[in-house]
Amino acid sequence: MTIFKLKRTVKLGVKSLWLHKLRSGLTALGIVFGVASVVAMLAIGEGASQEAQDQIKQLGSHNIIITSKKPPSDGAASTQSNSMLDYGLTYRDVEYIESTIPGVEVAVPVREIPRDVYHLRRKTDGMVVGTVPWLPEIRTMTIAAGRFLHSVDMYEQRGVCVINKLVAEDLFPYSNPLAKTVRISGNYYSVIGIIDDSGLNAQGESATKRVFIPITTIRSRFGETTISRLSGSSQAERIELNQITVKVDEIEKVVETSAAIGALLDRRHGKPDYEMTVPLELLRQAEQTKRIFNIVLGSIAAISLLVGGIGIMNIMLASVTERTREIGIRRALGAKKADIITQFLTETVLLSGSGGLTGVILGVTLPLAVSHFAKMRTIVTPWSLILSFGISAAVGIVFGIYPAHRAANLDPIEALRHE
Repeated sequence: MTIFKLKRTVKLGVKSLWLHKLRSGLTALGIVFGVASVVAMLAIGEGASQEAQDQIKQLGSHNIIITSKKPPSDGAASTQSNSMLDYGLTYRDVEYIESTIPGVEVAVPVREIPRDVYHLRRKTDGMVVGTVPWLPEIRTMTIAAGRFLHSVDMYEQRGVCVINKLVAEDLFPYSNPLAKTVRISGNYYSVIGIIDDSGLNAQGESATKRVFIPITTIRSRFGETTISRLSGSSQAERIELNQITVKVDEIEKVVETSAAIGALLDRRHGKPDYEMTVPLELLRQAEQTKRIFNIVLGSIAAISLLVGGIGIMNIMLASVTERTREIGIRRALGAKKADIITQFLTETVLLSGSGGLTGVILGVTLPLAVSHFAKMRTIVTPWSLILSFGISAAVGIVFGIYPAHRAANLDPIEALRHE
């Protein structure tokens, strides 16, 4: 009997709403756009946050990345037409970090020099990276073909190199690069491997053309001094290492170890010629930013739902006024107050529920369109769909209670007299 009564109530509610199709549709639009905006904004925020976190994770949660940077000029040196600027990380820094800082598993030095890379008549601009064979152990690098550098390559200062896919596509578009040679600054290097090095550096730059060679080879063939000439003056810069990546054995010690390394480098350098990046701290900040971002976006979008709920209440109050005589007749025929409340609440929930369902469909479609046309990453999470639809249903109930009670409390006699 109860199921039959519920089916009849729903059927009457659908019929009542269908009699005023345009009004019901316009009222539901507030819920539709509110739910769609909640889903879409949370999907865009989740996608942007996840992309940032993925880039940070590629740097390694156990890693500490130290990068050389040019210290501020002191004015006197800048007035000299010819000067030598000596700054940045050194090989001795690597030795001190490994030997004196507890918890350090390994320290990987990197030297980077921008150079043109040639193969026959083809040329590409790239970054020559001098490093050690154990670099792939601490960074996200996939060996696509061949192998990476070996310890023998480093100790014997061999003229071998590993190129990434971008260099391979530019210099070897129609052939296999392995066992072929590339020319850099008059020296030839045999290609022994191809890698995918997405997210290799601390800035998250993955679209850089890189050629990896043993760090001993880059030191002997390129030296540590570069000379730049500009407007008749020249300046020489001496830098041993551009970057040192330190891997800590336990993730709980990363922040503590970074502080110890900072204190050590401060004593050794005496000037601000380096900067330190701790991916673990960046990851925690990104997660905190994500939570705040979701709260802000959700709050902004929830305002649309609130406006939609007010619209539903307004329409239901108008419906109560229009159907006063109907309510009086139903009460005279034996309908109870609970029956009237149930009828109006059912109509309100049907209105908000249908709007919520349509909004969920629209909310899932919008992120797909954003991903396709704006090339942005979006992620629609199940909890955002459940949350938005649940809020729309709750809005229907909350904003339908007052009109339902007002309808139920009408005096049957006065309602029958209503014209």
